[in-house]
Amino acid sequence: MTTFTEGRHAGEFIVAEATGTRSREIGTLITGQDLEAGTVLGRITKGVAAAAAVAGNTGNATITAAPTVGAGAKPGVYRLTALSATRFMVQDPDGVALPNAVAGTEYTTHLTFTITAGGTAMVAGDSFTITVAAGSGKWTQFDQDGTDGSETAAGVLIDNVDATSADQTCVVLVRDAEINGAELTWPSDIETSEKTAAIAQLAALGLIVR
Repeated sequence: MTTFTEGRHAGEFIVAEATGTRSREIGTLITGQDLEAGTVLGRITKGVAAAAAVAGNTGNATITAAPTVGAGAKPGVYRLTALSATRFMVQDPDGVALPNAVAGTEYTTHLTFTITAGGTAMVAGDSFTITVAAGSGKWTQFDQDGTDGSETAAGVLIDNVDATSADQTCVVLVRDAEINGAELTWPSDIETSEKTAAIAQLAALGLIVR
């Protein structure tokens, strides 16, 4: 006798949601994925980064031209301002101070880069900028180890979507709903603490996992 396995049905993980379409948004699932209903999603909010010295600097130190974007990075412009010849204040796009950067030492908070001293020393006030491009805004499977925005749980896929060969339109549960946690799909390598953190991220959106 042939055995058939019934797949996930659209929205079967939803316990309750807001009236009308308040809880849902239409988006784009990025190519290369075949996901089932109930898959926890993240959104691609960050692109590549580019760094440059600000015109008018006294010193000629250099910085990694294409810093690596890490978890916690924000799209927008980071500013590095010299406090001395070798120490730099780092501010994120919102003006929040991050740990100082030191010339010759790899920096790894939000972004990974190295400032290299040149023949003329930097002076207080000299600066660099690092611009992190905005991401595509497309949806992708949540990845607790991602660095492009997918590391933040931001919604749940309503129905099965096969985007193996091309981007596909999708409907995502993004706010004001209760969800059956037993019917959610997570990355196979997610750890308990990581899942707990992701569930808290969903809760902040009003998506309550029961």
